[in-house]
Amino acid sequence: MDDPRFDNLVNIDGGRIIKMEVDYSSACDEKIPALKEAAKDPAKFHQSIDGLLQLEKQTRLGADMVSCSRVLCAIVQICFEARNWNALNEHIALLVKRRSQLKQAVVKMVQECCTYVDQITEKETKLKLIDTLRTVTEGKIYVEVERARLTKILANIREADGDIVGAANVMEELQVETYGTMVKREKVELILEQMRLCLAKQDLVRAQIIAKKISIKFFDDPEQEDLKYKYYCIMIDLDQDTSYLRTSRHYQAIMDSKIIADIPNRRQQMMVFACLYCILAPYDNEQQDMMLKLDKMKQLDESPICKELLRLFMCKELIDFAAMENLYGKELLGFEIFNQSKAHGKKCWTELKNRVIEHNIRVISNYYTRINLNRLCELLKLPAEQTEEYLSQLANNNALTVKIDRPSGIIHFSTKKAPSDILNDWAFDISKLMNLVNKTCHLINKEECINNVLVD
Repeated sequence: MDDPRFDNLVNIDGGRIIKMEVDYSSACDEKIPALKEAAKDPAKFHQSIDGLLQLEKQTRLGADMVSCSRVLCAIVQICFEARNWNALNEHIALLVKRRSQLKQAVVKMVQECCTYVDQITEKETKLKLIDTLRTVTEGKIYVEVERARLTKILANIREADGDIVGAANVMEELQVETYGTMVKREKVELILEQMRLCLAKQDLVRAQIIAKKISIKFFDDPEQEDLKYKYYCIMIDLDQDTSYLRTSRHYQAIMDSKIIADIPNRRQQMMVFACLYCILAPYDNEQQDMMLKLDKMKQLDESPICKELLRLFMCKELIDFAAMENLYGKELLGFEIFNQSKAHGKKCWTELKNRVIEHNIRVISNYYTRINLNRLCELLKLPAEQTEEYLSQLANNNALTVKIDRPSGIIHFSTKKAPSDILNDWAFDISKLMNLVNKTCHLINKEECINNVLVD
C-alpha cells in the first residue's frame, strides 16, 4: 500500500526487518473474539477455524507480525478448548509450513502450545502433542529453547516408564551449549540432566565428554550452590571407580559449598571421604600435595581417625596393616566407602591394603640399596610371590627403580633420577674432566720449561 500512515510501521522477523504493509489489529479485535465464541458450538467449529485461517493469510501476507501471532494463538486455543487433539496437531503442522510464515508468530504459537503440554493428563495425547511440536521445531534456531524444554519433558516420561536408554538418547540429541537464546543456568541444568541419564545407562565415556561442557567457574556464583552440589554428586558417581584423586577433589569442592558447610555432620562426612579417597589414590606428586593440603585443614580435627591415617602415610615409617585394622578397622568399615556388602566397598578395602604395602616398599627403598628377599618379605609380612608382584607393579608404573636378582635372592633399589638431573650430572662430570685436563697440560708445560732452563 502507498498509504503514508504505515510508512514507519516495521517488524523484525528472525533478524530481517520487514515493513508492515497493513495493520490488521482492528480486524483482529473484531473477528477473533467472535470466532472464538462461535467455535464453542461444535457445529460451527470448522467454520470458525476457516475464518481464522483466512485472517491468518491476510496478516501473514501483510507482514503484520503482532496480529498474525494473535491469530495463530487463537487457532490453537480453539482446538485445545474443544479438546480436538487431531485438529490441534494438524493445524500446528499446517501453520508452521505456510509460505512466508513470520518467525515471531511461530514462536508465540509454540510457546502457547507448550503450556498445553502441562495441562494435558492423558499420556498418549501428551506424547502426540510433544512429538508434533518437536517435529515442527526441529532445525529452527528461533524455537530451540522451547524444543529443549519439550525434549526434557519427553525424557522424563520415558524415564518414568523405565526406558532409561530411550530417555538418554532423546536428551543426547540436544546441543545445549550452542544455544545462544537460553540462559546459562538452564543450559547447565539440561547438561546435568544429560550427564545423569548417561550415568544411569552406564555410558561413562559420553558422560565424561558432556561434563567438559560445563566450566566450574560457573559455580563460583553463590546463587548456583544447588547446581554445584548436583554437579559434584554426579562427578563423584562418575569418577569414584576410575580416579580416586579426582573423587577426593570433588568431595573437597562440595565441602566448601554452603549447602554442606551449614550442616556439621555432613561436612565432617565429606571431609572423611575426601581424606580416604586421597589415601586410596596411587602415589604421585599431585597426591602428596593434596595430602599436605588436607593435613592443614582445620576441619580435619573433627575426624581424628583421618588425621592419624594421613600422618601414617605422610611419615617415612612402616605401617602395620594388621595393627591398623585392629585399631581402626571397625570404624573404617562403618564408612560407606568401605561397605563390604557392595563391590565398591570391597574394592576400596583391597586398595587400602595395597596402598599400605606400596608405602612400606617406598619407605624400605629409602633406607636400603640392597636387601635380601626373605628379609623384605619379613618386613612386608607377605609371601615371596606377592612381594615380587608388588615390586613389578611399582617398577612398571615408574614409581620405583628396582631390580631383582633371583639366583642370589637380592633386591636392588636405586634412586630414580629425572632427565634434567642426569643432564646436570653429565655436564658436571664433563666440566670436572676438562679441569683435570687443563691442570695436567699446565703441569706438563711447567716441567718442560724447568727442564729447558736446567739444560741451558
